[in-house]
Amino acid sequence: MGRPDGWWGRKSTPAKVETYTRWSFHSICLCEMAAIGLPAFGRVGGRFALVLSLLVAAHSVLGMAVVSRALDWTLGRRPQPLRLLWTLGVLTVALAVAALAVAEHGPPGDDVDAAAGSVFGGVLCFGAGTIALGVRDRRRVLAVVGGFGAGVALVAWPLGMPGPVALGVAGIVLAGAGFLAFTAVFSVWLLNAVYELDEARETRARLAVAEERLRFGRDLHDVMGRNLAVIALKSELAVQLARRERPEAVEQMIEVQRIAQESQREVRHVVRGYREIDLETELSGARGVLRAAGIDCEVSGETGGLPTEVQSALGWVVREATTNVLRHGDARKCTVSVRMPEGRVVLTVQNDGAAARSGTAGPGGVGGSGLAGLRERLEAVGGTLDAKGLGKGVFRLVAEVPLTAEPVLEVAS
Repeated sequence: MGRPDGWWGRKSTPAKVETYTRWSFHSICLCEMAAIGLPAFGRVGGRFALVLSLLVAAHSVLGMAVVSRALDWTLGRRPQPLRLLWTLGVLTVALAVAALAVAEHGPPGDDVDAAAGSVFGGVLCFGAGTIALGVRDRRRVLAVVGGFGAGVALVAWPLGMPGPVALGVAGIVLAGAGFLAFTAVFSVWLLNAVYELDEARETRARLAVAEERLRFGRDLHDVMGRNLAVIALKSELAVQLARRERPEAVEQMIEVQRIAQESQREVRHVVRGYREIDLETELSGARGVLRAAGIDCEVSGETGGLPTEVQSALGWVVREATTNVLRHGDARKCTVSVRMPEGRVVLTVQNDGAAARSGTAGPGGVGGSGLAGLRERLEAVGGTLDAKGLGKGVFRLVAEVPLTAEPVLEVAS
């Protein structure tokens, strides 16, 4: 059986906020039972108190069901729980009217009046606040709260409560129901905002990848567009000359061959420039992106004097590690350090937001395609990559490259 912190650590930030919101409202429903049902049982006692407590408990349990379904509806997972909302509304009104009738025409005694009054005001306030979770439009929320408040005055006066007292009770119910309804609306707004921010963060990461692909595509188009047009034109000219048995056709084909070879070289230059990135630029970019995402990022070490191949390989490590921290973890702090022991350079990226999933060691997973690609890049310069979880949500990625190693040259096919 996993530890509680492991269960909590596996959740994303939006999932944590959702769990907190859901159980906060469940706790409010339990508070209704504790604040109304139990005191009523203690004050009155006997069969009447038992029936009253059971009705309040039923109202609380129904409220918890409404909370669960309403939050699922808010997040787009289920349809709006209209039947549950109407059932809760009817039960709330029935309990309030019954409690008011008991207070005005039931057994005499201050304890009975106090118990009935607490049930009357409590179920109205808790009922209106819970129903507000299942109503999306603000005007409808105001209508629900105002309807409960006006209903108190309209029902209390015919049952024998004096007019000023009925208005005062209506004001109290209106204030309590309004507070709980505002809490419900604000909590739903906050939960939706957290999910939208998380989606925006993922969209930003996808857009960054898409922009890089577009840039690479534009570079290839600029290089190949003109050369391919010239090759097509000269090939067509060579065909016409060959049909006429003109010797200039050979010269045109030689020119086509030269342009094709030149295009190969230019494409290799574009790809090499795309793959080779500056380590200092990547470190600065990682620090800015992580801090913008609310993650405390510390970068230490010097990168001056490193060979271009080493900087390119380590730059990709920083880029991939930053992406994993943003997309797969829930980090609050991330540290990036560059050390240069004798004869080698060591890059360490550590964060405290690793998800404790079975089969992985942290964001991206040790066996993930991203880390596999990094290992290939580091092997090309004689380097190694070590990625593992250190427990308590800490994940560390260490890349080590010897400064004296000869890079493995790529041969274009």
